[in-house]
Amino acid sequence: MEDISLTTLLLFLVVFIILSAFFSISETSMMAINRYRLKHLAQTGHRGAKLTSQLLQKVDKLLSVVLLGSSLVNAAAASLVTVITIRLIGNTEWAITLGALALTFLLLVFSEITPKIIAASYPERIAFPASFALSPLLKLARPIVWFVNLFVHSLLWLMRFKAVNSGAAHKLSMEELKMLVLEESHVIPKGHQSILLNLFELEAITVDDVMIPRSHIEAIDISENEETIREQLSTAYHARLLIYREILDNVVGILDVRKALANLDEINAESLTQILREPYFVPEGTPLFSQLQHFKENRRRLGLVVDEYGELKGMVALEDIIEEILGEFNAHSPMQTGMYQKFDDGSFLVEGSSPLRELNRKLGLSLPLEGPKTLNGLILEYFEDIPESGTSLKIADYPMEIVQTQGRFVKMARIFPKLTK
Repeated sequence: MEDISLTTLLLFLVVFIILSAFFSISETSMMAINRYRLKHLAQTGHRGAKLTSQLLQKVDKLLSVVLLGSSLVNAAAASLVTVITIRLIGNTEWAITLGALALTFLLLVFSEITPKIIAASYPERIAFPASFALSPLLKLARPIVWFVNLFVHSLLWLMRFKAVNSGAAHKLSMEELKMLVLEESHVIPKGHQSILLNLFELEAITVDDVMIPRSHIEAIDISENEETIREQLSTAYHARLLIYREILDNVVGILDVRKALANLDEINAESLTQILREPYFVPEGTPLFSQLQHFKENRRRLGLVVDEYGELKGMVALEDIIEEILGEFNAHSPMQTGMYQKFDDGSFLVEGSSPLRELNRKLGLSLPLEGPKTLNGLILEYFEDIPESGTSLKIADYPMEIVQTQGRFVKMARIFPKLTK
């Protein structure tokens, strides 16, 4: 190297530092890039994304060629610094040490920290152009990479370490996907975010949470006289009614009210039976997502929820599940649960039959959902008895007052704002 001028050596040193920075910035950008966006861009035909995706499918080979190149240029830079230091200062221990420290500083600033910060901030802008250089470089260095990886894999085998496939390592679990939706609220519109989060909850929610309770089902007793049946049909709120005989558990079928109203004057028990549809029963505890699939497979819109003894517990409609996903979009009937009245002090007068999930959603409460499904059930579980009107209690830091009871049922209760600790 004595024939090479100092200027040329310094120029080579700058080139080696730039090459070291290239390998450093390429490695960080490749590892930091969003794999799902990369896959999307590759599918749309983006050439840089395709090359990057191909390189990331062989992470071990990619890292080998990057680290091989980085090690070579850093070693070459160290040799050059030693020669330059001897020429400028002299061949002494402190001079060599000073040169090594200077090179370490240059590599840290210009080849490591700065490039990696840039690469982490703009991974796509760096990774796509870098892939055009790394791809042919990987082909040229394939024999060396294979030889190096032979020792690497042997060492991993001796350590009983099983390498994880890079594609499998980036699969998101349901909880991770949910967290992703929550964190990307600035990208996803609020309405869309709410729908996605509701979809995640479908498997955890059962038909018991959204069904119309037995006591609130609008139904017609087919054993009644014709005049009573016609009057009930003409004032029916729902498009589909439950038809039973004498007792509610003795279900005869489901009636499409529009078919009956077309010939209302001629309706009697016999003609009504002919236009009924066979009832569709749903076991209690069925997850909403599963029930949504069952409705689709059976081409049904209405199901009767029954317990293990076949006793009718309630009614669930396709619209109830859709509302759980999209939110409420139609008016409720006077028979439906969830009626409440707000007072100036922030308290609410609520029906005991109101579902707890509906109260939490509509009134912004945080009542427990693990046990009973209605406010009445929650209060009865707390007392383990039928409370009297005027009785006060506190559940989940919410003071409550029993306003009205009816038989074995808490008909109305008043919920006060949550106590602050």
